[in-house]
Amino acid sequence: MFQKIKKFMKGVCSSERIGMMVLMLLVGTVAAFAQNSAGDYSAGTTALGTVTEEIAKYVPYVVKLCYAIAGIVAVIGAISVYIKMNNEEQDVKKSIMMIVGACIFLVAAAQALPLFFGVSS
Repeated sequence: MFQKIKKFMKGVCSSERIGMMVLMLLVGTVAAFAQNSAGDYSAGTTALGTVTEEIAKYVPYVVKLCYAIAGIVAVIGAISVYIKMNNEEQDVKKSIMMIVGACIFLVAAAQALPLFFGVSS
């Protein structure tokens, strides 16, 4: 089947960009027809509602995991900075900024995650 599509694409155009665009349009059209022929949208809505509820159950655990990873990054980073300072390396300030940035990102992600999924902590 793939070989037939490939032959068709070569026959339609010689440029790969145009061929890829035609293929994407073809796939999009087939997907639209498949979705319209499904008819019953309540099953999809129910499935999405169920998935949303299941994901919401995991959000508190992921928040705690983000905090734990931030703590581990901070401890390992502090040890790394201490070693670099004792060896009198030149990029100590850069290392400190990278570690602080990573910790701030992880804490901010942990704060934003419940808001993203609409879960109150």
